[in-house]
Amino acid sequence: MVSKTRKFRGSRTHGRGTKAGRGAGKRGGTGNAGLHKHKFKSMLIYAPDHFGRHGFKRPAAAMSYPVAVNVGELPTLAPLLKEKGLLTSEGAVNVADLTGAGIDRLLGGGKVEGKWKVRVAHASRLAQEKVEIAQ
Repeated sequence: MVSKTRKFRGSRTHGRGTKAGRGAGKRGGTGNAGLHKHKFKSMLIYAPDHFGRHGFKRPAAAMSYPVAVNVGELPTLAPLLKEKGLLTSEGAVNVADLTGAGIDRLLGGGKVEGKWKVRVAHASRLAQEKVEIAQ
């Protein structure tokens, strides 16, 4: 059987009429073309929320981005804390003031190396357990 392309060689429109064969043709455009014009009714039926804004954006002043540190990172933070005077030692126990360093939360990731006492605004349950077990 002859292919469709071969069959229409010599034909100006390949059987599509004068306008249908150009670009997007009879479809009325590709994608979302015409949603504010000739496809308006279908947009109202199938995608009524397509145009306009939805929801709200929280103001930047209301957003908070807490700084968090894992328990396993305490030994690597020790030199920085010592520089700022936020790390002292009571015998074998390191006492760290993370609040003064601008750290808001202590999380429970990693292993605790050494004995630590930590002052911080918030600490996860797992972080508290790991620090207590290490003492």
